[in-house]
Amino acid sequence: QVQLVESGGGLVQAGGSLRLSCVASGYIFRLLDMSWYRQAPGKQRELLATITDGGVSNYVDSVKGRFTISRDNAGSTVYLQMNSLKPEDTAVYYCYSRRRTWDRGYWGQGTQVTVSS
Repeated sequence: QVQLVESGGGLVQAGGSLRLSCVASGYIFRLLDMSWYRQAPGKQRELLATITDGGVSNYVDSVKGRFTISRDNAGSTVYLQMNSLKPEDTAVYYCYSRRRTWDRGYWGQGTQVTVSS
């Protein structure tokens, strides 16, 4: 079982930046595909970015060019660097891990990001 702990959320003004971190334990981190999701009030949880065990990253169009996902295998940590933040980026941000051969993945507890206008 994988345990995930996110940190780095907070309140920021529009145009500002935040870096989220997610520390994983309980499995061999370098073998995991890691993703960031977010969920705004009244909306479905949406996938933002994924980085594979091989380091290939993909983004949803709404954050492409503003957000960057990266990983530190030695530190068992995945990051989400968020720049040029907008009020519509306000949400709870979740870390997610899975191996492609697994039936299920694992979620962190989430971290709140609030962007003021």
